[in-house]
Amino acid sequence: MNKTILITGSSSGIGKAAALKFAREGWNVIATMRSPELEQQLTALPNVFVTQLDVQNSASIQKAVQDGLDRFGQIDAVINNAGYGQNGIFEAITPEQIQKQFEVNVFGVMNVTRALLPHFRQRKAGLILNISSGAGRFTLPMLSLYCASKFALEGFSEALSYELSSQNIVVKIIEPGGTETNFSNVTREEFAHNDTLTDYDAFVDAANTMFAGMIAARLVTADDVADAIYEAATDGTNTLRYAIGNDDFKKRILARQQMPDQEYIQFIKQGYTRFMAVN
Repeated sequence: MNKTILITGSSSGIGKAAALKFAREGWNVIATMRSPELEQQLTALPNVFVTQLDVQNSASIQKAVQDGLDRFGQIDAVINNAGYGQNGIFEAITPEQIQKQFEVNVFGVMNVTRALLPHFRQRKAGLILNISSGAGRFTLPMLSLYCASKFALEGFSEALSYELSSQNIVVKIIEPGGTETNFSNVTREEFAHNDTLTDYDAFVDAANTMFAGMIAARLVTADDVADAIYEAATDGTNTLRYAIGNDDFKKRILARQQMPDQEYIQFIKQGYTRFMAVN
Protein backbone atom coordinates (compact mmCIF):
# COMPACT_ATOMS: atom_id res chain seq x y z
CA MET A 1 0.00 0.00 0.00
CA ASN A 2 1.29 3.46 -0.90
CA LYS A 3 2.07 5.76 2.00
CA THR A 4 -0.08 8.83 2.59
CA ILE A 5 1.00 12.30 3.72
CA LEU A 6 -1.11 15.29 4.77
CA ILE A 7 0.37 18.72 3.98
CA THR A 8 -0.90 22.07 5.23
CA GLY A 9 -0.45 25.26 3.22
CA SER A 10 -0.28 23.42 -0.11
CA SER A 11 -1.54 26.23 -2.34
CA SER A 12 1.91 27.70 -3.05
CA GLY A 13 5.58 27.72 -2.17
CA ILE A 14 7.12 24.93 -0.13
CA GLY A 15 3.77 23.26 0.56
CA LYS A 16 2.86 22.95 -3.10
CA ALA A 17 6.37 21.86 -4.09
CA ALA A 18 6.27 19.18 -1.39
CA ALA A 19 2.85 17.97 -2.55
CA LEU A 20 4.15 17.61 -6.11
CA LYS A 21 7.37 15.92 -4.94
CA PHE A 22 5.64 13.31 -2.79
CA ALA A 23 3.04 12.66 -5.49
CA ARG A 24 5.81 12.07 -8.06
CA GLU A 25 7.44 9.63 -5.66
CA GLY A 26 4.25 7.56 -5.51
CA TRP A 27 2.81 8.78 -2.20
CA ASN A 28 -0.85 9.57 -1.71
CA VAL A 29 -1.08 13.25 -0.84
CA ILE A 30 -3.77 15.07 1.14
CA ALA A 31 -3.03 18.61 -0.04
CA THR A 32 -4.81 21.05 2.24
CA MET A 33 -5.30 24.79 1.84
CA ARG A 34 -7.74 27.52 2.80
CA SER A 35 -9.18 27.94 -0.72
CA PRO A 36 -9.06 24.58 -2.54
CA GLU A 37 -11.53 25.81 -5.16
CA LEU A 38 -8.71 27.93 -6.63
CA GLU A 39 -6.29 25.01 -7.09
CA GLN A 40 -5.92 23.46 -10.56
CA GLN A 41 -2.53 21.73 -10.85
CA LEU A 42 -2.81 19.43 -7.83
CA THR A 43 -6.44 18.51 -8.49
CA ALA A 44 -5.39 16.98 -11.82
CA LEU A 45 -3.19 14.35 -10.14
CA PRO A 46 -4.87 10.99 -9.38
CA ASN A 47 -3.02 10.34 -6.11
CA VAL A 48 -3.63 13.84 -4.69
CA PHE A 49 -6.72 14.75 -2.68
CA VAL A 50 -7.16 18.51 -2.42
CA THR A 51 -9.30 19.65 0.49
CA GLN A 52 -9.97 22.65 2.70
CA LEU A 53 -8.07 23.22 5.95
CA ASP A 54 -7.53 26.45 7.86
CA VAL A 55 -5.11 25.98 10.75
CA GLN A 56 -7.00 28.67 12.66
CA ASN A 57 -10.23 26.64 12.47
CA SER A 58 -10.32 23.44 14.55
CA ALA A 59 -13.43 22.11 12.80
CA SER A 60 -11.75 22.36 9.40
CA ILE A 61 -8.71 20.50 10.74
CA GLN A 62 -10.81 17.62 12.06
CA LYS A 63 -12.80 17.43 8.81
CA ALA A 64 -9.69 17.42 6.61
CA VAL A 65 -8.11 14.61 8.64
CA GLN A 66 -11.29 12.52 8.53
CA ASP A 67 -11.85 13.17 4.82
CA GLY A 68 -8.25 12.16 4.14
CA LEU A 69 -8.70 8.94 6.10
CA ASP A 70 -11.93 8.22 4.25
CA ARG A 71 -10.14 8.72 0.93
CA PHE A 72 -6.91 6.78 1.54
CA GLY A 73 -7.58 4.64 4.62
CA GLN A 74 -4.59 5.80 6.64
CA ILE A 75 -2.19 8.70 7.11
CA ASP A 76 1.49 7.95 7.59
CA ALA A 77 2.94 11.44 7.87
CA VAL A 78 2.10 15.13 8.14
CA ILE A 79 3.96 18.23 6.98
CA ASN A 80 2.99 21.20 9.15
CA ASN A 81 3.91 23.82 6.59
CA ALA A 82 1.26 26.57 6.82
CA GLY A 83 2.81 29.75 8.18
CA TYR A 84 3.79 33.34 7.48
CA GLY A 85 6.23 35.95 8.75
CA GLN A 86 5.14 39.04 10.64
CA ASN A 87 7.90 41.62 10.45
CA GLY A 88 8.52 45.18 11.49
CA ILE A 89 9.47 47.02 14.67
CA PHE A 90 7.85 45.28 17.66
CA GLU A 91 6.41 48.55 18.98
CA ALA A 92 4.52 48.96 15.69
CA ILE A 93 2.96 45.49 15.82
CA THR A 94 -0.57 45.33 17.18
CA PRO A 95 -1.81 42.80 19.76
CA GLU A 96 -4.05 41.35 17.04
CA GLN A 97 -1.05 40.78 14.77
CA ILE A 98 0.84 39.13 17.62
CA GLN A 99 -2.07 36.77 18.28
CA LYS A 100 -2.39 35.88 14.60
CA GLN A 101 1.33 35.10 14.27
CA PHE A 102 1.12 32.53 17.04
CA GLU A 103 -2.30 31.23 15.97
CA VAL A 104 -0.91 30.28 12.57
CA ASN A 105 2.73 29.38 13.24
CA VAL A 106 2.40 27.66 16.63
CA PHE A 107 -1.15 26.88 17.73
CA GLY A 108 -2.11 25.75 14.21
CA VAL A 109 0.75 23.24 14.20
CA MET A 110 -0.28 22.01 17.64
CA ASN A 111 -3.91 21.58 16.60
CA VAL A 112 -3.12 19.68 13.40
CA THR A 113 -0.70 17.46 15.32
CA ARG A 114 -3.26 16.81 18.06
CA ALA A 115 -5.87 15.81 15.44
CA LEU A 116 -3.54 13.18 13.98
CA LEU A 117 -2.04 11.71 17.15
CA PRO A 118 -4.89 9.27 17.94
CA HIS A 119 -4.53 7.75 14.46
CA PHE A 120 -0.73 7.58 14.76
CA ARG A 121 -0.92 6.02 18.23
CA GLN A 122 -3.42 3.42 17.06
CA ARG A 123 -1.06 2.43 14.28
CA LYS A 124 2.05 2.73 16.51
CA ALA A 125 3.66 4.66 13.69
CA GLY A 126 3.70 8.16 12.31
CA LEU A 127 5.96 10.96 11.13
CA ILE A 128 5.54 14.65 11.95
CA LEU A 129 7.56 17.09 9.83
CA ASN A 130 7.37 20.65 11.16
CA ILE A 131 8.53 23.43 8.86
CA SER A 132 10.49 25.87 10.97
CA SER A 133 13.07 28.36 9.71
CA GLY A 134 16.58 29.56 10.25
CA ALA A 135 14.74 32.13 12.39
CA GLY A 136 14.01 29.26 14.76
CA ARG A 137 17.74 28.95 15.45
CA PHE A 138 19.07 32.52 15.16
CA THR A 139 17.43 35.94 15.36
CA LEU A 140 17.40 38.96 13.08
CA PRO A 141 16.20 42.54 13.61
CA MET A 142 12.57 43.38 12.78
CA LEU A 143 11.61 39.69 12.95
CA SER A 144 10.97 39.49 16.69
CA LEU A 145 7.47 38.01 16.32
CA TYR A 146 8.40 35.56 13.57
CA CYS A 147 11.51 34.45 15.49
CA ALA A 148 9.46 34.07 18.67
CA SER A 149 6.93 31.85 16.88
CA LYS A 150 9.61 29.68 15.30
CA PHE A 151 11.61 29.41 18.54
CA ALA A 152 8.37 28.24 20.16
CA LEU A 153 7.81 25.73 17.35
CA GLU A 154 11.34 24.38 17.75
CA GLY A 155 10.96 23.98 21.51
CA PHE A 156 7.59 22.30 21.11
CA SER A 157 8.87 19.93 18.43
CA GLU A 158 12.02 18.91 20.31
CA ALA A 159 10.19 18.26 23.59
CA LEU A 160 7.35 16.47 21.78
CA SER A 161 9.84 14.18 20.05
CA TYR A 162 10.77 12.63 23.41
CA GLU A 163 7.14 11.93 24.31
CA LEU A 164 6.17 10.49 20.95
CA SER A 165 9.24 8.28 20.59
CA SER A 166 7.54 6.07 23.21
CA GLN A 167 4.75 5.54 20.65
CA ASN A 168 7.08 4.95 17.68
CA ILE A 169 6.08 8.35 16.29
CA VAL A 170 8.95 10.45 14.89
CA VAL A 171 9.15 14.27 14.95
CA LYS A 172 11.47 16.15 12.60
CA ILE A 173 12.17 19.85 12.07
CA ILE A 174 12.94 21.34 8.65
CA GLU A 175 14.79 24.67 8.75
CA PRO A 176 14.81 26.50 5.40
CA GLY A 177 16.86 29.64 4.95
CA GLY A 178 15.83 32.31 2.45
CA THR A 179 13.60 30.83 -0.25
CA GLU A 180 12.25 31.98 -3.59
CA THR A 181 8.59 31.58 -2.64
CA ASN A 182 5.42 33.59 -2.11
CA PHE A 183 6.31 33.53 1.61
CA SER A 184 8.68 36.47 1.08
CA ASN A 185 5.98 38.45 -0.68
CA VAL A 186 3.52 37.81 2.14
CA THR A 187 6.14 38.79 4.71
CA ARG A 188 6.66 42.13 2.95
CA GLU A 189 2.91 42.67 2.85
CA GLU A 190 2.71 41.98 6.59
CA PHE A 191 5.29 44.65 7.46
CA ALA A 192 4.11 46.58 10.52
CA HIS A 193 4.58 50.34 10.21
CA ASN A 194 3.70 53.26 12.46
CA ASP A 195 4.43 56.77 11.15
CA THR A 196 4.75 58.13 14.68
CA LEU A 197 7.72 55.91 15.57
CA THR A 198 10.31 58.06 13.80
CA ASP A 199 12.99 57.30 16.42
CA TYR A 200 13.55 53.97 14.66
CA ASP A 201 13.96 55.40 11.13
CA ALA A 202 17.76 55.14 10.92
CA PHE A 203 17.70 51.63 12.36
CA VAL A 204 14.93 50.48 9.98
CA ASP A 205 16.77 51.88 6.95
CA ALA A 206 19.99 50.12 7.96
CA ALA A 207 18.22 46.82 8.64
CA ASN A 208 16.38 47.01 5.32
CA THR A 209 19.71 47.55 3.52
CA MET A 210 21.09 44.47 5.26
CA PHE A 211 18.05 42.42 4.24
CA ALA A 212 18.34 43.62 0.62
CA GLY A 213 21.87 42.24 0.52
CA MET A 214 20.72 38.93 1.97
CA ILE A 215 17.92 38.66 -0.59
CA ALA A 216 20.35 39.43 -3.43
CA ALA A 217 22.32 36.31 -2.47
CA ARG A 218 21.26 33.04 -4.07
CA LEU A 219 18.10 31.81 -2.43
CA VAL A 220 17.08 28.17 -2.33
CA THR A 221 13.99 27.22 -4.29
CA ALA A 222 10.80 25.65 -3.01
CA ASP A 223 11.82 22.52 -4.94
CA ASP A 224 15.15 22.44 -3.08
CA VAL A 225 13.29 22.49 0.23
CA ALA A 226 10.79 19.88 -0.98
CA ASP A 227 13.68 17.56 -1.84
CA ALA A 228 15.09 18.05 1.67
CA ILE A 229 11.71 17.31 3.23
CA TYR A 230 11.38 14.13 1.18
CA GLU A 231 14.86 13.03 2.25
CA ALA A 232 13.94 13.66 5.90
CA ALA A 233 10.74 11.65 5.46
CA THR A 234 12.47 8.66 3.89
CA ASP A 235 16.00 8.46 5.31
CA GLY A 236 14.95 6.02 8.04
CA THR A 237 16.72 7.94 10.82
CA ASN A 238 15.55 9.74 13.95
CA THR A 239 17.48 12.91 13.02
CA LEU A 240 15.69 15.88 14.56
CA ARG A 241 16.84 18.88 12.50
CA TYR A 242 17.44 19.41 8.78
CA ALA A 243 18.79 22.82 7.73
CA ILE A 244 18.81 23.93 4.08
CA GLY A 245 19.98 27.27 2.76
CA ASN A 246 22.69 29.29 1.05
CA ASP A 247 26.20 29.98 2.37
CA ASP A 248 25.11 33.04 4.34
CA PHE A 249 22.41 30.97 6.06
CA LYS A 250 24.89 28.22 6.93
CA LYS A 251 27.30 30.84 8.28
CA ARG A 252 24.62 32.20 10.62
CA ILE A 253 23.66 28.72 11.85
CA LEU A 254 27.33 27.93 12.54
CA ALA A 255 27.84 31.26 14.32
CA ARG A 256 24.88 30.61 16.62
CA GLN A 257 26.19 27.14 17.44
CA GLN A 258 29.82 28.05 18.06
CA MET A 259 30.08 31.67 19.20
CA PRO A 260 29.61 32.85 22.80
CA ASP A 261 26.43 34.90 23.15
CA GLN A 262 27.99 38.37 23.20
CA GLU A 263 30.31 37.57 20.31
CA TYR A 264 27.33 36.27 18.31
CA ILE A 265 25.24 39.35 19.11
CA GLN A 266 28.05 41.60 17.90
CA PHE A 267 28.31 39.48 14.73
CA ILE A 268 24.60 40.10 14.01
CA LYS A 269 24.81 43.80 14.86
CA GLN A 270 27.65 44.28 12.41
CA GLY A 271 25.28 43.18 9.67
CA TYR A 272 23.28 46.39 9.94
CA THR A 273 25.24 48.96 12.04
CA ARG A 274 27.71 49.41 9.20
CA PHE A 275 24.86 50.99 7.23
CA MET A 276 24.04 53.48 9.99
CA ALA A 277 25.52 56.97 10.07
CA VAL A 278 26.19 56.63 13.82
CA ASN A 279 26.85 53.18 15.32
